[in-house]
Amino acid sequence: MPDWVDKGFDSYARRLPQSLLRLKEIPLGNRGAGADVEKARRVEGERLVAAIPKNSTVVALECAPASWSTQKLVEKLKGWMLDGRDVALLVGGPDGLSAHSLQKAEIKWSLSALTLPHGLVRVVVAEQLYRAWATLNNHPYHRA
Repeated sequence: MPDWVDKGFDSYARRLPQSLLRLKEIPLGNRGAGADVEKARRVEGERLVAAIPKNSTVVALECAPASWSTQKLVEKLKGWMLDGRDVALLVGGPDGLSAHSLQKAEIKWSLSALTLPHGLVRVVVAEQLYRAWATLNNHPYHRA
């Protein structure tokens, strides 16, 4: 990822309690000349599913379902924190999430109807989680 992505993600992630947001990168499937894109997506999906901590709430970031308001994310974050399980946010590769990954997801979250670059998704998710956490903790960062 470009340096600005790492800096943006880290800027929000370090503001959160240490256990709230961790990034785990999964290698992309082969997309070289003549590569089978479906196979690459399937391999990525297998890697994603294997990386999900046991007993986690699995959330797939997909553009298909309706997007959430900030208040809806606040409610989701509060529920996740009360539930006590890890939450695994799945972001697909350049060709999206595999069917296997989507089947593992209990929840689908759309950031936008737009297609966003993966680096930007990292920064937006980190910022939105920080905003939701700040709202729950009456921190002045979020001024609705």
